[in-house]
Amino acid sequence: MPKADLMPLIGAAITAVGSPDLPATLATLLRAVAPYTYTVIFGYRGTARPLDLFDDFPAGKRKIFVTDYQDGPYLLDPFFLAASRPVAAGLYRIRDLAPDRFYQGEYFRNYYMQTGLAEEIAFFAPLQDGANVVLSMMRDEKPFSTKELRALNDLRPVIEACIHRHWADLADRFAATPAKGLPQESQIEQSFHSFGQGVLTAREREIVEYTLKGHSAEATGRILGIAPGTVRIHRRNIYTKLKISSQGELFSRFIQTLGSA
Repeated sequence: MPKADLMPLIGAAITAVGSPDLPATLATLLRAVAPYTYTVIFGYRGTARPLDLFDDFPAGKRKIFVTDYQDGPYLLDPFFLAASRPVAAGLYRIRDLAPDRFYQGEYFRNYYMQTGLAEEIAFFAPLQDGANVVLSMMRDEKPFSTKELRALNDLRPVIEACIHRHWADLADRFAATPAKGLPQESQIEQSFHSFGQGVLTAREREIVEYTLKGHSAEATGRILGIAPGTVRIHRRNIYTKLKISSQGELFSRFIQTLGSA
């Protein structure tokens, strides 16, 4: 779409700031530049349970994309992990932020593949007091082209300005939101460090954390300062102690632990 034709849509987005129409108006603007399937806007703050600020999923899809996600898998989501670091403001492909073995990892195979997405990209907009808005655009047919990413990135000043004005109080909303599922104050480190407590050693729990996040033995070894072969030995010991035989079972056990927290 010619840039001149975008001006009315940009004007509509600016006008909608502070009203319930803003998220859908932003989605309309973005789709005019690069059509896509679904929009979801999550609010993050540290490692608290994400807030669903907006989504346009049909009822049949919302359970896996929002409800199931908020029940625990978000802890392994590259976008969540990036927001909790946090990363600089910008437009990112999920693969730009994912660990080296993300697409072979259990979060991808046991959760993300169920979404049926071809690609997910997102604007990250850090706010005050550690809050972060992540506006995700999802496609179920084909990845975004380089040309489309450039065109979307051209809108970044408008998108970020609208987000900053509209969700300026996001940190206060986290403080006022009752915890559901995982305790809101829960730290991601606590979730991993308590997993297998009394069975696994501290080092083994670290191996579990990086394995589930999608890091290879080589990447985990670099992070922890140990040899990749040592990482593999730890993994075998973990499976033996937990009486499991695959990463899929490890992922399921971790999610079950979160559900009973």
